[in-house]
Amino acid sequence: MNQDERPLHASSFGSAAAGYAEHRPDYAPAAVDWALEPAAGVRVLDLGAGTGKLTASLVALGADVVAVEPDPAMLAELHRALPGVRAVRGSAEAIPLPDSSVDAVLAGNALHWFDMAVAGPEIARVLAPGGVLAGLWNLLDDRVEWVAGLAGVAGGAVVGPRDTPASWRAETAAAHLPRSGGAGRFGWSEQAEFPYGQLRTADSLVATLATRAGMLVMPEQRRAAALNRIRAYLMSNPATAQGEFTLPMLTGVLRVRRR
Repeated sequence: MNQDERPLHASSFGSAAAGYAEHRPDYAPAAVDWALEPAAGVRVLDLGAGTGKLTASLVALGADVVAVEPDPAMLAELHRALPGVRAVRGSAEAIPLPDSSVDAVLAGNALHWFDMAVAGPEIARVLAPGGVLAGLWNLLDDRVEWVAGLAGVAGGAVVGPRDTPASWRAETAAAHLPRSGGAGRFGWSEQAEFPYGQLRTADSLVATLATRAGMLVMPEQRRAAALNRIRAYLMSNPATAQGEFTLPMLTGVLRVRRR
């Protein structure tokens, strides 16, 4: 994906908000624990919160959560799923919170969409001194043979280098830094990954992959053809053809501290 395509991909999810809410996975609880481990308190901002997949995990851990999401359709799904959570419209580049108001900022499958030249100073502004920024990504574990086959059938527009264990670390290692190469607002980064799984059927996994940005921006004819290929592969594979199965995943985490 080049820089010109990034805004189109980043803004594509609202068109599939209901499907995103229904089919996208949440995050490995151990990954969320590790992301928050250095935080001095329980005030957490879920930034680019989408439909609230990560928000729900934070609530379950007892965090005092505020969710910020730019897309009104995604935000409506979050309100529907988590009516007791404070959730407001805003973006990483314009966070509607006071200075030093949170102890941690987490972003689930979202940090790579932020313009860190602008978002970095904004995130640093709302974080208390020494606060934590963490990005979390759900990865398809293509070390499993049938998952590798699925990634090949789906293609790079659907399962890219940020989506698999072999390359996610390199792809996300600088996600907290401005893409222009300017000075960052955060210290040394740490990365870790945590095994996870999602119970799926062939149909629900097709529906999940249909919510990926690369799929959402495809012309309709290409998109339908790609989904048909994925469905045919799953229905022909003994591991996935009959009823429910566990999709092997990992949650990868990048964690940094505010300077």
